[in-house]
Amino acid sequence: MNCPTSPTPQRTTTATGAPVRAEGRDKVTGAARYAAEYAPDARLYACPVPAAIARGKIVAIDCGRALAEPGALAVLTHENAPRLGETGDRTLAVLQSPWIAHRGQYVALAVAESLEAARAAATAVRVEYAPEHHQVLPGPDHPDSSVLEEADDDAPEGWQRGDVDRAHAAAEVRVDAVYRIPALHNHPMEPHAATALWTDGGRLVVHDSSQGAGWVRQTLSELFEMDRDRITVVSEHVGGGFGSKGTTRPHAVLAAMAARHVGRPVTLALPRNQMAAVVGYRAATEQHVRIGATADGRISALAHEVVSYHSTIGDFVEQAAKPARSMYASPHSRTSHRVGPLDVPPPSWMRAPGECSGMFALESAMDELAVACGLDPVELRIRNEPDRDPASGLPYSSRHLVECLREGARRFGWTAGPRRPGTRTEGRLLIGTGVAASTYPADVEPSEAEAHADASGNVRILLNATDIGTGARTVLAQIAADVLDVPLDRVRIEIGSSDLPYAPIAGGSTGTASWGWAVHKAAVALAAQLADHQGRFLAGGLRVSVNTEDDVAARSAQYARRSFGAQFAEVQVDRDTGETRLRRLLGVFAAGRILNARTARSQFIGGMTMGASMALLEHSTMDPAFGDHAERDLASYHVAVAADVPDIQAYWIEEEDPHLNPLGVKGIGEIGIVGTAAAVANAVYDATGVRVRTLPIRVESLLTRIDAP
Repeated sequence: MNCPTSPTPQRTTTATGAPVRAEGRDKVTGAARYAAEYAPDARLYACPVPAAIARGKIVAIDCGRALAEPGALAVLTHENAPRLGETGDRTLAVLQSPWIAHRGQYVALAVAESLEAARAAATAVRVEYAPEHHQVLPGPDHPDSSVLEEADDDAPEGWQRGDVDRAHAAAEVRVDAVYRIPALHNHPMEPHAATALWTDGGRLVVHDSSQGAGWVRQTLSELFEMDRDRITVVSEHVGGGFGSKGTTRPHAVLAAMAARHVGRPVTLALPRNQMAAVVGYRAATEQHVRIGATADGRISALAHEVVSYHSTIGDFVEQAAKPARSMYASPHSRTSHRVGPLDVPPPSWMRAPGECSGMFALESAMDELAVACGLDPVELRIRNEPDRDPASGLPYSSRHLVECLREGARRFGWTAGPRRPGTRTEGRLLIGTGVAASTYPADVEPSEAEAHADASGNVRILLNATDIGTGARTVLAQIAADVLDVPLDRVRIEIGSSDLPYAPIAGGSTGTASWGWAVHKAAVALAAQLADHQGRFLAGGLRVSVNTEDDVAARSAQYARRSFGAQFAEVQVDRDTGETRLRRLLGVFAAGRILNARTARSQFIGGMTMGASMALLEHSTMDPAFGDHAERDLASYHVAVAADVPDIQAYWIEEEDPHLNPLGVKGIGEIGIVGTAAAVANAVYDATGVRVRTLPIRVESLLTRIDAP
């Protein structure tokens, strides 16, 4: 099978010299094909049927009316669907059992000649349930609450240093507050979709909207109990993911099951109003933060304790307290996560999982501490800067948070000094500014890559990376072109297929750092081969294959590696209506070497926009009677649009970090969202004197609490 390729990069650049996206023209002209746009001969369409109860059992399914619909070919249920093998992810055991674990779980799949016919058939399926009592909201009587951490965490009972309770009680200044964030949902522009077909030779080919084709292939091999070499998963173009496409989702499994059942290719694109139940989301959290400090603002005690939940069929935990271990110097610290199972859809990864939620609470509490101490919020953070990682005791490979805070304050025009809320007005508008710090781990994973040079002087780079809109194709081509000293338009990047050399998923802000290392190593090896041939290309070309597993393993473990940033926000609040509008948002980041200013700025701005949306708009409500999220589409689940972020700017510190990888590259996909919501909430406090500790910041949170003029 031919692997997907990117178009030849053009040499057009911005005024600053940053190359444009390699696939940009294909995307804006419609030439780039996404998962649902592959159209093999005799393709069919599928539409799923979601469960209408939150817990219970299917007692009967009537598919007669569905199969009578014009164009309908089949309806798969737990009674006739292909049997699947075991996998560690129970959300993927679709149509295998009559038991219902949450509302929206798929109970049937209609297959038809057209999308409209598939929808009509799905609507005609009749399901009879035996419902059981469900619990979808946490409460004090929740029977299965427990303390959980990630399986590889060294502190299953929580993390502690010193005596937090005694130090907090003895502190001269104390903050003790609870912050709440509702469930938040991934809504990438491209809904989750897959096109699956089985070849005459028994191979399975799946075009999937995924952040990692290799991960999907591995999961499908387990579920269909077949060798991985007989499966190809292609994720050539992906219209956003934000974590929701970072693991295999039910749509890919259903498409493959349906294609096997009917013997023809099948496309399944999820309706947007079903995504809240089946593709993961950020779980709601209640976070109790206590900070004790001296009168001059030096932290003596810090506790961050999180209460959340997971699903009965998944144990993912939003690790919101983890950033508090490393962010500020404190001799006494404690973090914990208390969670319990509920009859809800399984939470999962969403952009900057853990850090995004946790830093809203921590950075809001830091702002409260600055007010209590009568200090400038920027100065307070600088005073509590650690000289090494408080959690591990290791020195940082690089940490330039102070520079981000100072440079951000300069660019933003920050007014130094203690906050004086409610003192800036423009007519009936109250004006305020706020700041927050941000951090995210700078990790790297092993990767493989191949580099080919042909007789005409062109270079091909092959690896199974995934470009989910970040510009990965472009920066990988830049890396190879720079090492080989060839024009960028001579480099061709082939990514997005499990048939290519192994590469980790596009997630955890590890993509460019991991893939780039492999591409750099392959290009260096190819350059050495070319040098041996005095720069001459042989008729058959040259080829090298590399793996960075040993390189990553040999990297020094004596450093803590993180990215840092600072976000500044200005808001206006209408004194009469309580309406909040974001006026300005500015971020400065220290995230290693920036390879492409154009794509990097896009990533930072995208993250900050998402953080502003989280602060002011995004909100999901769990309906206790029906057991599902009430806001299930973009008409009811509001996200920020251009009018909501009129002035947004992103900058970065030129950071050299020799302890990461040969490129000095850190991931930047997630750091932008971290801290932004807190900066906006802190700006609202500065404008109104009202401390909002529950997101989003709504009219009812402010209107009755704003003092009259």
